[in-house]
Formats: sequence, C-alpha cells, structure tokens
Amino acid sequence: MKKLLMMTIILSLFTILWAQTDDYIFFDESTSDYYDPSWGYVNAPSLLERKGYKFPVDTDHSFQGQNSLRLSWMSNSGGDWGIAVAGIGWPPRDVNQKDTLSFWVYTDNGIASANLPLLYLEDLSDQKTDKIKMSDYIGDVPAGEWYNIRFPLQSFKDHPGNADLTRIKTIFYGQDVADGVAHILYLDEIRMVSGQSTDTIPPAVPENLAASGYEKHVVIEWDPVGDEDLAGYNIYRAAPGGAFQKIGAATKDLSIYSNYHGLVGRSYNYKVTAVDMSYNESGQSEQVLATTAALDDEGLLDMVQECTFRFFWNYAHPVSGLSRERYPGNPETVTSGGSGMGMMTIPVGIERGFITREEGATHVLKMLNFLKDANRFHGAWSHWMNGTTGAVIPFGQKEDDGGDIVETAYVAEGLLTVRQYFNLDNSDETQIRAVATELWESIEWDWYRRTETSNYIYWHWSPNYGWEMNMPIYGYNECMIVYLLAIASPTHSVPASLWEDGWAGQSDYENGKSFYGIPQYVGWDRGGPLFFTHYSFLGFDPRGIKDSHTNYYINNRNISLINRAWCIDNPGSYKGYSEDCWGLTASDDPFGYMAHEPTTDHDNGTITPTAALSAFPYTPEESMQVLKHFYRVLGEDIVGALGFKDAFNQSQDWVAGSYIAIDQGPIIVMIENYRSGLLWENFMGNPEIQPMLDAIGFVTDTTTAISPGNDVLPKQFTLCGNYPNPFNPGTKIRFEVPLRREQKVEVFIYNLNGQLVRNLQIETPTAGNYEIYWNGRDEMSNLCVSGIYLYRIGYGDHFQSGKMLLTK
Repeated sequence: MKKLLMMTIILSLFTILWAQTDDYIFFDESTSDYYDPSWGYVNAPSLLERKGYKFPVDTDHSFQGQNSLRLSWMSNSGGDWGIAVAGIGWPPRDVNQKDTLSFWVYTDNGIASANLPLLYLEDLSDQKTDKIKMSDYIGDVPAGEWYNIRFPLQSFKDHPGNADLTRIKTIFYGQDVADGVAHILYLDEIRMVSGQSTDTIPPAVPENLAASGYEKHVVIEWDPVGDEDLAGYNIYRAAPGGAFQKIGAATKDLSIYSNYHGLVGRSYNYKVTAVDMSYNESGQSEQVLATTAALDDEGLLDMVQECTFRFFWNYAHPVSGLSRERYPGNPETVTSGGSGMGMMTIPVGIERGFITREEGATHVLKMLNFLKDANRFHGAWSHWMNGTTGAVIPFGQKEDDGGDIVETAYVAEGLLTVRQYFNLDNSDETQIRAVATELWESIEWDWYRRTETSNYIYWHWSPNYGWEMNMPIYGYNECMIVYLLAIASPTHSVPASLWEDGWAGQSDYENGKSFYGIPQYVGWDRGGPLFFTHYSFLGFDPRGIKDSHTNYYINNRNISLINRAWCIDNPGSYKGYSEDCWGLTASDDPFGYMAHEPTTDHDNGTITPTAALSAFPYTPEESMQVLKHFYRVLGEDIVGALGFKDAFNQSQDWVAGSYIAIDQGPIIVMIENYRSGLLWENFMGNPEIQPMLDAIGFVTDTTTAISPGNDVLPKQFTLCGNYPNPFNPGTKIRFEVPLRREQKVEVFIYNLNGQLVRNLQIETPTAGNYEIYWNGRDEMSNLCVSGIYLYRIGYGDHFQSGKMLLTK
C-alpha cells in the first residue's frame, strides 16, 4: 500500500482563506480510460503517451477518487511535446481571481527538479502565456508518495504572452530539458485555488441509499449531499459478512454509481461516503443489499429503459428540470431538443413504474413553466440554454445565438405527447395541457419560412445576425418533424405544398437503389446516420401510412438493415463489427464527434449503442441480439451509471466516458414504441395530426415489405407468424409470396367467438417477404379487448392460420 505523505510546497506570499467551492477544477476524475477535455501533441524524436489525442487515465494510482492522469514522456533534443488539460466542458476561467495552481503528483522513481515539465496556459482563442519552468519553483519530486505542488499563478500574470488571462481554457504540461530519459508522473486533483484551506469539517453523510440489482450489475442511488464544498462520493462494497472495501467514486453532479461485477445471482452490501474539496470524508451511510438475477428479454428491456431513464430524471437540471446536454459536461448547459426527448421519457417512466404519475406530472410542469420564461425567438428556443436562467448559450458559432427551429420541433414533439398523455382532471395535469398548448401554439413556424413565397423552412434566426447562417431545411434527414409540425400548426402554419416543394423537393430525395439486396426508397445512399430514422419518429408513427414517395416505416426498417449489413460486411476491417455489434450514427468518437454512417469516409470503427437500440421498432430481433451482446459481453466496458455509454471503438481500444441527451432519449422512447406504442399513440392522438396528414397526402398502407437479405425469392406462399406475440398495441403478421400472380393477399382476424374483427389486404404484391401490420383495432377503429385472436391469411387458393394474444 502506497505511503501517503502530504508534503506541501507553499510558494505563494499570501494565505488567503477562501471558500473552496470557487476552485477552478481542471481534473479530479475521469469516467473512461482517457480524459475527454484534453489534447496533446508530440514531435519526434521526443515521445509522449496519448490515448488518441487525449490524456491517458490510470486506475492503479490515485490521490482522491478512482484514477489519475498518467503523464509519460521522454524529452529528446530536436523534439517537442505538450499536453493540455481543461475543465469539463472546456469552460473559460479568470486566472486573476486565483493565486495558486495546485495539483498532486506521484512517481515510482522520483524526478529531479530540472527534469520536470514546463507549464503554460492557453485561452479560448488558443493564445498562450509564456512557458514557465517548474524547476524555478519546485524542488525534486520524491518517489513513492503523493506530493502536493502549489505553483504561483503570479508567474503567468507577470508573463501573460498573448493570452487573455480572464478566459483561460487549458493548462499545458510541456517539454523542458531534453534529458533523453523516460519519465512517468501521475497527476490528480488539478485545480486553481485561492490561498490554503484549513477546513477540517467533513460533509454530511449520504442518505436514502437504494440499490437495484439487474442481471450482471447493480446501480446504487442516494440523495445528493447539499454541502457547498462537496467534491464527490466514495462507494464501498462488502460480501455478506465480509469487510467493506472502496470500489469506486462518483462526482458531485451525479449521486448514482454502477457496479458491473459480471456475476449472476450474487449479493453485495453497499455504503457511500461524501468527500469535500479539502478531502475530508464523511461517515459511511447505512448499508443496502442488492442481488443480481438472470433476466429474460422483457427484463432486459426494462433494465435498459430504467438505467437510461436516470439521465433524464436523476441528472435533470435541478432548477429547470430540463435535460443537460451531456454527462460529464457543463452542468448549466441544457439542450432544447434533448429536453423534448426527456419530456417524452416521463410517460415511459410512469408506465414502467420508475416514478409515480404525480412525480412525473410535477416534473413536466416544472419543465413547461421554465420553457415559458426562457429566451425565445419568434416562439423558437435556442439549441442550448442556461438551465438556471433560460438565457441562450450560443451553439458552435456566434451566429447561432437565436432560434433553432429544428431543436424547437423536438420540443414540440414532446409538448404534444405530454399534452395528450396527461389527461386527468386535476390541477397539475390541467396546467400541463394548458401550458403545453400555449407553448405549441406560440411557435412561429411561418416566420422561419423567411418569406411568404419561400418553399423552405430555415434552420436558424438570430436577433443579432438575422438569417446569416442561411440554412434551408430539406430532406432526407432528421428534420422531417419540422415540416410535419409546421403544416400541423393551428396558429402559425405553413402551406402543405412545402412538403413536396421544400422538404421532398430535391432531385435526390428519392433513392430507388438496393444495397446488400435491400431496397432504399428515400434518402442518400445507404441512408446516412441512423438518427435520421429516430428523431422525427419518436412521436410520429410511420406505420400503416405512406406519402407519394414511400412508406417511411419500410424505408426506416430497410435503412436500419442496410446499416447492419454494412457493419457485417465491414469494408474497413474494424475490430468487433458483426451481426452482434452494429450501428453507425452521430456520437462522440476517439477523434472528437462525427456523424458516423455506412460510407468509407464516415465510418472509423465507432459503434454507438443508440443506433441499434433505437431501431427496435424496425429491427426487433436484430436489435435484441445487439442488446444482449452489449450487456453480457461488452458490459463492464460500456455499462455505466446512466445506461450504455455513448460510443466505443474497439479498433482504437476506446470507450466514451460520456452520455449525451439526444442519444439516450431515443433509446427509451423507441424501445417503448416497440413494446407498447405509447409515445406514438399519444402524439398521433392530437387533433392537429390527422388533418396535417390529409393535407400532405398521406394515405393508408397496411403493407410493410421486407426485402430478402440474400436476393433469393420465395418459392411458395408461407405464413411466418406474427411478431411481437403477445403484443400491445400492434403486431406484424409476416409471410412470403412467390412469383407474382394476379391475386391479392388477405388477412382475416377473428375473436374466439368466431366473429370477424378486421380484414386487411394487399393488392397483387410482388414476390418477396412481407409484413401486414394490425394495430389492435376493429373495422370501426375501436380498440379491441385483450385476449386471444385467430387470423387466417389467404393468397389465391392458399390459406394458412395463426393465433395471437393481445395484452393490456
């Protein structure tokens, strides 16, 4: 066990006592094997260890928490290296408000003062201070003990170079003396502080622990500790009758911990402590017991939904209730689109028993009232906003400081869903309906048309830059919902002609090609990133209808299958790709962030769990196969406190430490649409939707054809059963049709009394595999009662029968 010697070099002339809640934290913990807000470079012949371009994380050494940064270098003449560390979210810091740079270091062999790295700072404009030699201030670093270095920030104030010290983004460690020797220095608790703390009072003990055992992991939750100088939490575990040992740590922003131990049928006790900025640790909480147990398919779906739901419930912004953009990230940044998705997860949480209806209604009402008072631009919200004040946070570039009609459409998708779902006659639910209607009807879709003669809706408008970003929206991509809602609006609608002339007006909107034997009707080749088939369809139900171009359920299913086939084919020879592991969409990756898709330019080996998991309504068997692989095989690496981590790349030996709202939301919602149709049913039940569909020209289409994956056409008429079974609210009856004949396929559905409930038919289908969707309603569109139903399918003089169970 390492000796801990708290040796402190005090180099500042002042010892101002200051509340440590104001510390600028640049590193205290990482959720993966690299630290995301970091960046490093190296020029030969010098050497520097990096994880991609990131700072490597070490789990064998830590001063506080569970890990540290590993700075491993060799400085050679003629070479150079540097590696920067920033706070979560890369926030700017005003160095003038602090006097000391403090960090803890550990080395196995000791490092002479002369061989320590340089230090310098960089601002938001990438301007740097002068480089300062650590050896001018720091003595030799001893071996085998954690050593606190306190470096005077006055050095940078005296030598600012071109940097703006009020907007410092990163601290750089860089090459100094070219000694040609390999060094490893472990760094922890990197922060800028004022003075030296004398705090010896520990924080409060965490309360109300709860533990949920799943198949191979346990999630522990507790009430957040309210101490202002809280730094985080330590988690302890013991087998029944055994001694407690520390197994992990959680940040102050997340009072949840995931323990994936990989064992089925195993029981453990858990306790939690709180730790403050001065490293004082509270007493241990009361213990809780959790036991893992094998899960069937339904249990696995429950697990994924519940674990992912915590992102939108436990990690929601405490003031607004809106969805934070990501974890880890700036805790004040909330995302409009992700909040619309988060709003849609609340009915799921209620129906699945994660929260009560009263809790859900209270939370949604808080979200709606905050959105009502937040900055709006002709009714539209900005992409990002401050979760406490509602003020716009510019997204990406300064011109994007106004309304974002695409993000607003995802909010509106949530508004209409919760307005329909919360239908009880009580105070909260009555207010939800009223405020949701007010917000929905105040969105000026027609303003974002830009002119009265425009065929397009434009993505952005800024009060400072007007239409300078100049981005007309057209398909096929994630923005279909914009046109659907703009045409549906009862107060600020656009003409239905914009569907054909704007959204679908590009010559390449229709595709008409086949990939891997699977036809694609709409969209660019191989469909793009899979979020195109998710975001607009969280509420909009594409089943059983088509416009003049396609049945979008069929198109989305086929795009999902093409995405899967590309990964199985694996033209880039990436590690891990298979029928068990597929799904390309937008996400973090080892090199930053990218919209991954089935092309050689946009596939770098990164698999994103939301891609296949959010495709459950389109590819239920294929998605379930992936879910089991992700959880049971890759689990320890990619299962975390808020569900599956954002992405992973096995070729790069990389796993994201992040969870992103717009990736987590579709997982819960689309799995629920597959299981019960809950969000589809509520969104489509709004009175504005059917007139919009009629105006665009959508018509009924009960066919959901599936092209055979191997180009082999069926040789005989075959009933392939129905899926899911049992089901609620709908199921797909599957069959194969041989070479084209001049007959129609008919399906007759009967109750157990022999009464005909529904007749579905398709006129003269071509050869191939088909599905007919039954929505659980009779010929008068009334919901059928739960129970067993018989169906008989006929093709010419061929008839086959099946049995199915409608549950409630």
